[in-house]
Amino acid sequence: MINDAHVHFFSRRFFTALAGDAEAACTRLNWELPPEDPVNLARRWTIEMDRQGVSRAALIASLPGDAPSVLAARAAFPERFAAFAMVNPLAGAPPEGLDAVCLFPAMHRYSVADLKMTWPRTAFVHCGVLSVGVRKKLGLASPLDMRYSNPLDLHAVALANPETRFIVPHFGAGLFREALMLADLCPNVYLDTSSSNAWMKYEGLELLVVFRRALDVVGPQRLLFGSDSSFFPRGWVAGVYSAQKAALDSLGVSAADQGRIFFENFNALFPPVAALNL
Repeated sequence: MINDAHVHFFSRRFFTALAGDAEAACTRLNWELPPEDPVNLARRWTIEMDRQGVSRAALIASLPGDAPSVLAARAAFPERFAAFAMVNPLAGAPPEGLDAVCLFPAMHRYSVADLKMTWPRTAFVHCGVLSVGVRKKLGLASPLDMRYSNPLDLHAVALANPETRFIVPHFGAGLFREALMLADLCPNVYLDTSSSNAWMKYEGLELLVVFRRALDVVGPQRLLFGSDSSFFPRGWVAGVYSAQKAALDSLGVSAADQGRIFFENFNALFPPVAALNL
């Protein structure tokens, strides 16, 4: 049983906003052009998830302004999706109705510690190394500032907002030590396990060691499985799940604790909703 806390929802609106010409961009990337209606893209994801045995997923709108796409996907399939969306808090209040607001401080160049905002129920805060693969492949600049990437910037914020659940993806994406410190000190901080975790090269770590240390510090109740899947025809990245499952098996992590990481913790944060009877 699998829930995925990290799937990028690359809508037609996303490609148009990113590159101007969505069809040309997808042709250059050798990716499928998403349908104009985000509900049809959501339906494509449900078929893929059924094929791979994935029950539910958090869909991330990956540019500010694309929240309507994931909200439409969730409205059509409320039993399958949670709606996450990237926002730039310097540009105004986030849209209403999201399951999680996604903040990228290095991308939008601000310190999360200095934000003056009403914190939502759940905030996804990208820390550490940020590499935007689609921008790189399209030759687009990514003017990032890693001075704003430290998970410790969240410490005072998380303490001051205990009702907010903060999700730090990719085990802190290269700032693993700092992410562990933050999560150890703040019980409302969760780590997601998403992607190939290529940041491990900076610390000379292997996935098995990362999981062992995370479990020792955070425990299985605050780890959320994520795949970092994003586009078709690749679809859901099953290899990420297989590698993480193998690491947990090697560590002798119980079936109950693996169930928390791969399934139950997601449902606890984002309770399932019954399908609409249309």
